[in-house]
Amino acid sequence: MSVTLIVISAFLYALYYYMYKDTHEILTWFLMSAAFLPLNVLVVTFIIEGIISERDKRVLLKKLNMVIGVFYSEVGTILLRLLSSFNADTRRFSSDLIFSSRWTPQEFDTAINKVKKYELKIDSRAGNLDDLKAFLGSKRDFLLRLLENPNLLEHETFTELLWSVFHVNDELINRTQLAELHNADFNHISGDIKRAYALLLTEWLSYMNNLKRDYPYLYSLAVRTNPFDPDASAEITE
Repeated sequence: MSVTLIVISAFLYALYYYMYKDTHEILTWFLMSAAFLPLNVLVVTFIIEGIISERDKRVLLKKLNMVIGVFYSEVGTILLRLLSSFNADTRRFSSDLIFSSRWTPQEFDTAINKVKKYELKIDSRAGNLDDLKAFLGSKRDFLLRLLENPNLLEHETFTELLWSVFHVNDELINRTQLAELHNADFNHISGDIKRAYALLLTEWLSYMNNLKRDYPYLYSLAVRTNPFDPDASAEITE
């Protein structure tokens, strides 16, 4: 490609010389073109490519949000309920997670920062490990297909969430009698659940923020089915 462009350029300069026999004019235009070249590189590289890159990022972000939306629709929301049963302080901080149709991006950011500072008290004895094992086992193929999505390579925290959920599943399926585990085993699983739960909460709030901006009709349903709202109902009464 480069050689072809050089040949075309040389041909055009030769044609100009053949027609006008003016080497001074050719040299002048050549130097003017060369002087403009750095500016041309600047325009193409930093401005035009920057605009294209920003547009590509917006398209990729929208695709990622669609994938994350499918995850929470199929797995995430139910998993939030299941993992909350292992958390002794769910009621204490659940009020911070009941968002409304009027929440602003700043309020979501505040909620995410609060979640990151939570001292989650996870006890794997408090909930039903068999139910969690059965649910994650039924969604294993779905989660594997999500991990195969190349777009997720651009979203490190969500990929980390998926791996943490997979790890909980792997820990559970490699144990047969979950009700008869040793204390050390219960404590180990508690740590795995805590890791997955913390990531699940922050990614969920971030997704809700994006959902409110891009898909308000989907956000409306999410508000009405919030797993942390005891009065949540999909039905609209007013």
